[in-house]
Amino acid sequence: MLTLKLISEETERVIKGLEKKHFKGAKEAVEKVLELDKCRREAQQKSDKAKQESKKMAAQIGQLMKQGKKDEAEEIKAQVAVLKSQDKAMEQAMEEAERQTRELLCTIPNIPYDEVPEGVAAEDNIVVKSNLKECDGTDTVGNWTLNPENAEAKQPHWELAKKYNLIDFDLGVKITGAGFPVYIGMGARLQRALINFFLDEARAAGYTEIMPPTVVNQASGYGTGQLPDKEGQMYHCEVDDLYLIPTAEVPVTNIYRDVILDEKDLPIKNCAYTQCFRREAGSYGKDVRGLNRLHEFSKIEIVRIDKPEHSKESHKEMLEHVEGLLKKLELPYRILLLCGGDQSFTSAICYDFEVYSEAQGRWLEVSSVSNFDTYQANRLKCRYRHAEDKKIELCHTLNGSALALPRIVAAIIEDNQTPEGIRVPRALVPYMGCEIIN
Repeated sequence: MLTLKLISEETERVIKGLEKKHFKGAKEAVEKVLELDKCRREAQQKSDKAKQESKKMAAQIGQLMKQGKKDEAEEIKAQVAVLKSQDKAMEQAMEEAERQTRELLCTIPNIPYDEVPEGVAAEDNIVVKSNLKECDGTDTVGNWTLNPENAEAKQPHWELAKKYNLIDFDLGVKITGAGFPVYIGMGARLQRALINFFLDEARAAGYTEIMPPTVVNQASGYGTGQLPDKEGQMYHCEVDDLYLIPTAEVPVTNIYRDVILDEKDLPIKNCAYTQCFRREAGSYGKDVRGLNRLHEFSKIEIVRIDKPEHSKESHKEMLEHVEGLLKKLELPYRILLLCGGDQSFTSAICYDFEVYSEAQGRWLEVSSVSNFDTYQANRLKCRYRHAEDKKIELCHTLNGSALALPRIVAAIIEDNQTPEGIRVPRALVPYMGCEIIN
């Protein structure tokens, strides 16, 4: 969440940032935070004054008792009792103001960086890079060719999955429900190949592999900003009050909740493979068919904890890492800088990676790489100690998908279909043990 220091010292910048994110009632929310903080400070001052006066009077009572002036001592005792009552009331007022402030801050999103473009929705995002050119003829991308005239002949992945017995969507419905596919044979092997490939690439880039739980408590969900769950997208195990994770970002980042790190340990680079669970409430239509939108899916996440002055460089390195994976998989891709209105609640800046599905004729999001600035760290109380002056400061947290598997699988199947079968990208051949799926 935003810090009180930021809100009080840079009020106008905060309001403008919230308006860029299209947060309704931005000015009113900020003014309410400042009002509550003023009430807390006034109560603090009154409490401190009551304590000081009470301490002075306590000393007077002792002297008067020694002098045998019991009646005067009793009068001062009565005054001390009144001061203590006032002090208690002020402490309660402080606690209430702090509670209301924290609850309000939880409803206020992070503010976007200056370079984040204005905009309301996905249509306003900016394509900053693409390896797929718009053309009327044949365009070569990597080792393969796109031809718009052949696009209609391409089969979507759900038909190819059935043809080659890779994924059974109906069986998933039988076992669990829609959005829970069953991977079979070479389909399961492709999933495992991608998981191992992504993890090996992350380790080679200096990330430490973590195998975290896939259920978390309320404090963990709160720490990374998934809770309070405003859109009802998390699966909640009510009996035990635990939540299925929507991404490994939640458990991995929470490793550093209530932790003070040493400056020499930064940046911390972790990666994790987990199953992810999302209710995807409100999703419907053709864009959710097949692997396009699932309730359970596999994903490799990269997470960084860094110093404020180095986090933008870390973000750049994470973007390059994800782009390198897509290049090695020989997929057509593009990178988008999200506008203020399309950013997540917690991010300060976010880039999406999309791969092109020739058969579906659309772009599929496969990764979001975000810098959260101090927003998550403030909720987590994730801090670090400077080496020289021992000053303690909030960290910056970052994370990204590297990568989410369902749409990667869809793109690989669709964009590599041949009359002989599905060509396996060269980077996956050692993991698959074959060059073609047929």
